[in-house]
Amino acid sequence: SPRKLAVHGVDVSRWQGEIDWETLRKQGANFVYIKATDGGDHLDPMFRKNWRRAKEAGLKHGAYHFFYWCRTGGEQADWFIRNVPKEANALPPVIDVEWNGESSCKQRLSRKRVLEKMQVFMDKVERHYGQRPIIYTAPDFYRDNLKGELLNYPFWLRSVAAHPSKVYPGRKWVFWQYSGSGLSEGVDGKIDLNVFNGDESDWHDWVVSR
Repeated sequence: SPRKLAVHGVDVSRWQGEIDWETLRKQGANFVYIKATDGGDHLDPMFRKNWRRAKEAGLKHGAYHFFYWCRTGGEQADWFIRNVPKEANALPPVIDVEWNGESSCKQRLSRKRVLEKMQVFMDKVERHYGQRPIIYTAPDFYRDNLKGELLNYPFWLRSVAAHPSKVYPGRKWVFWQYSGSGLSEGVDGKIDLNVFNGDESDWHDWVVSR
């Protein structure tokens, strides 16, 4: 059960509206990932405020980018870099890769093209921030593109129905998103809930080594 793990966190975007960061921290959030950018030209309108407020509340925080398959990886990396501060104690940047039925981009690329585009983005972002990006993904996208690939990258896995070891057999992971409909004091409405794979001393070591 994710509840048995020690280090919990949330991920947020404009859809959470105004967040009471102090309350969120006091009730046990150890970290937060904040939506920053989509594609090559969209900035989450709450990003700058959320980033500043999370920092003021003393929460470990990082930014994520929603990858858009109709733009080049280089353009998307440049856009992320333009908008996300290079901050000494920030968590590593995240590339969120999934098939999105809501998107205006209907392209379903081959596994080879998917990996090429991701690599361009990740290399550029890693050079800029000096941190290896984390890959966030969901079961169907993982099965189509990532199974057996990118073994030297940290993964953040969405798995709401079962433990990641059942849904992503053999894949090591750093974060597990176990609920997309959590309730949390400090936030109106639903929020994604995540957990770190380790105890508090593992968390401390991981954060320091980034």
